[in-house]
Parts: sequence; C-alpha cells; structure tokens
Amino acid sequence: MLDAVLIHQCADPSLKPAIVEQFIAKAGSQDPLAITVRSGTRVVLVPKPTTPEEALALIRDNLGRNTVRVGITQYPAGVGIVEAGQLKPDMVEPCENIRMGTTLFAKVFRIVSKWYGNSTAKQVLPQVMDDAVIAWQTGYFEGVAVFRSEDPGDVKLAKPEAADPETSVQDIPPAQDGGAAEPATNAGASDPNKAGIRIDLSGIGSRP
Repeated sequence: MLDAVLIHQCADPSLKPAIVEQFIAKAGSQDPLAITVRSGTRVVLVPKPTTPEEALALIRDNLGRNTVRVGITQYPAGVGIVEAGQLKPDMVEPCENIRMGTTLFAKVFRIVSKWYGNSTAKQVLPQVMDDAVIAWQTGYFEGVAVFRSEDPGDVKLAKPEAADPETSVQDIPPAQDGGAAEPATNAGASDPNKAGIRIDLSGIGSRP
C-alpha cells in the first residue's frame, strides 16, 4: 500500500486520494525503479535496475524502439520526449513520478469522464475509472490518443451527485491483486512513445 502522506504531498490535487490509490493499484507498481518494456503486445525481458542510474540507462536504451513504462505510476517515458537525452533521473524518484503520473492520468480521467457526459452518478464512476485505467495502459480511448489530446479541463472528477455521504469515489471497488494490470490490446493503437509532439501539462488545473 502506497503511503498516504506521499499521495497527499505528491499527487495531482485535482484527483481524490481514493482515485490515486486505485490508479496505482490497478496500473502502477509499488517499486519506484520498476521499468516495463513492451514491443507491441510482447513484454521484453530486461534486467531489473537496482539504482536510479541503471533505470535511466535502461529507459534510454529502449526509448524510441519499444514502449517504456516507468516507476510507481508506470509513466509512459516517451510522452513529451523528443530524444533520450531529455530524460531526467527524477522520473524514477517516487514523489516526482507520482506527480508526473497523476497529472497525466488526471487529464486521461477528464477525457474519459467527458465522454460519459461528466456523469457523477454512483454507478457510473467504476466504469469511468476502469476505462481511464485502460486508456492509461494503451494510450487510447475511443480511438483518441489520450496522451497527445488536449485537456478538456473543468471536468468535475468523481464529485457525488447528491449530498449523500455514501455516494463517493470511495465506493469504487479496489483492485483485486493490488498489482499492475496488464494493458488491454488495441489493434489500432500506435506506440505513444514515438509521438513527436510535446505535451504541455501546465493546463491541468486543480479541482475547484
């Protein structure tokens, strides 16, 4: 279980802590140095890094040729990166990885939530969460490349539909295994790490 203090200090403030916890449980890792490399749908076996320097070298070796996911949030290393030399060691630092990952996931969540009509109905929230996680893992939602898409902004994230205290994101069932889920296969998806477009994450504001 990820430290609640770390989530409070580092996660994007527009996401409720319960969403962050489930996001990491379903799509992330408890290991800050976890590096996952895939070629298409095939997992590429790579040596487990023991230091941030080794992790960074592993990312650089595979970036551009394979899909590389990094750290606690399994952040897509190629997003916003034109060349490997732009990678920074703090990508595998726990707090920075959570900050980067949850900021980008917040945008993905908003994209999915908007597709659902920004519904705050209790029964819709689990589906929004599941689809947002799949979009994070594949890089696509309904044919849209979510990492490169414009942030819809001003989407109310998981706000209860009524004053009923029982109706909240806390009711979303937790992940069963507590580990990272395997990404769903999208035959039409291309490698998000090969995108040549930089991503401006500054537009993601805090939840009102």
